[in-house]
Amino acid sequence: MRGLACVLMFQTHCYDSWLGGDARKSTFFMWSQLGGTLPAPLFLFLAGISFALVTDKLRQKGLPPNQIASRTIRRGAEIFALGLLFRLQEFLIAWGWAPWSDLFRVDVLNIIGLSMMLMGLGCWMTLAVTRSAPQRLWLVATGAGMAILISLLTPVLWTTWRPRWLPWPLESYINGVHNLNQPQSWLFPLFPWAGFAFAGLAVGFALLSDWARRREALSFALLGAVGAGLILFARWFDKQPTKLYAGYDFWHTSPSFFLIRVGILLLILLAIYAWCRWGLGTLGFSPFVQLGQTSLLVYWIHIEFVYGRFSILPKRAVTIRTASLGLLAICLSMLFISLLRTSLKGRGPEILFWRRRTLKPI
Repeated sequence: MRGLACVLMFQTHCYDSWLGGDARKSTFFMWSQLGGTLPAPLFLFLAGISFALVTDKLRQKGLPPNQIASRTIRRGAEIFALGLLFRLQEFLIAWGWAPWSDLFRVDVLNIIGLSMMLMGLGCWMTLAVTRSAPQRLWLVATGAGMAILISLLTPVLWTTWRPRWLPWPLESYINGVHNLNQPQSWLFPLFPWAGFAFAGLAVGFALLSDWARRREALSFALLGAVGAGLILFARWFDKQPTKLYAGYDFWHTSPSFFLIRVGILLLILLAIYAWCRWGLGTLGFSPFVQLGQTSLLVYWIHIEFVYGRFSILPKRAVTIRTASLGLLAICLSMLFISLLRTSLKGRGPEILFWRRRTLKPI
């Protein structure tokens, strides 16, 4: 799933950066950007599932809640720091034409890190007060409850309850206001984006339950059914005459659209499970799996060759055919970098020793 998110991200960024003229008004471009609504929810959703896997493993080792929270929150802080480092790198590379406010832009890495820290806090509180209860069930409820709460608060935090008293770099983490005095839909604030991470947390702990482990295929099928149900319910709820919010923006802040996207994520999860268990995913090497194993690295690198100074094609100036060839080049080069990273992982001392031997004077 993470590899799929990478490929969807590549195509969205490439066509957005390179297509120009009438190509930007085409139906093709519209669908490419519609596909771009999936990578960020996928990355956050999978961060939640991974967080559940790690937390459950530490819990089964008998670690107390304080130690589990310390390890998981520290990892979230590391990801958040990488997000800040990425912004600094982008600003320095674009020195001279990038505005200083770009240093404080709220991006996906920042929110993944903060979401992990919040999930660590939520799991710590849940584990601390449910020592003798069925903890996985309570952790599922924590994840699902927080996801719903975040989605319900998003519309008001973008409008009537905006924390205007905060400096804009801090308020931007709540609603993506940046320095533009209005929340911006192209940024990734905690509301609503952290909700996808908590949804993944609930799904992860549900899949780790003893019942789900004994009935693996059925569990994924039930999650797919829940996803379809969420989509139908959200569409029905959105058509109701009674409105809960004074300011309503279906595509950016509404709980209905949030539930639809969670439903789509659950259906993708079922499809990927079927692909990996019975489909072509059983045949051996998979580019999607490979990219998914190094998703942070390829995310970090591809941005510069698509949006940055080192873009391999002129920005907003090429046709669909040329941009598609550029997309193919990006996908293949990122796959090569991913394979190289995997092959060199853990071989630092060996490579250093080889280098010293080859440079040793005769």
